[in-house]
Amino acid sequence: MPEVVGAGRFERIGFEYYEFLACFVATFEILCGILLLAGFVVRLSAIPLLIIMFTAIVSTKIPILIEDGFWVMAHASRTDFAMTMLLIYLIIYGAGKQSFDAFMLKN
Repeated sequence: MPEVVGAGRFERIGFEYYEFLACFVATFEILCGILLLAGFVVRLSAIPLLIIMFTAIVSTKIPILIEDGFWVMAHASRTDFAMTMLLIYLIIYGAGKQSFDAFMLKN
């Protein structure tokens, strides 16, 4: 099981420095996720997450497409696609009316 999660997953994909990369990506996902949930610097927080999602799609879903076909890849990437669309939406429209970003712009 350890080879499919955390650093093992990065090693299996073929990244160098997989242990550092796993910690680095996890840190960004947690910090930027908290900032998104709080509605604080939403557009800026969404950019690293979008880069992570793009990298995940290219490194994990493209090989599935090549090996198993479109429908298997589409099924495997449905969550990645939804998160990518959400991040693009947040970059374009920003946080909502009840966010810290909206509060900071009022003052």
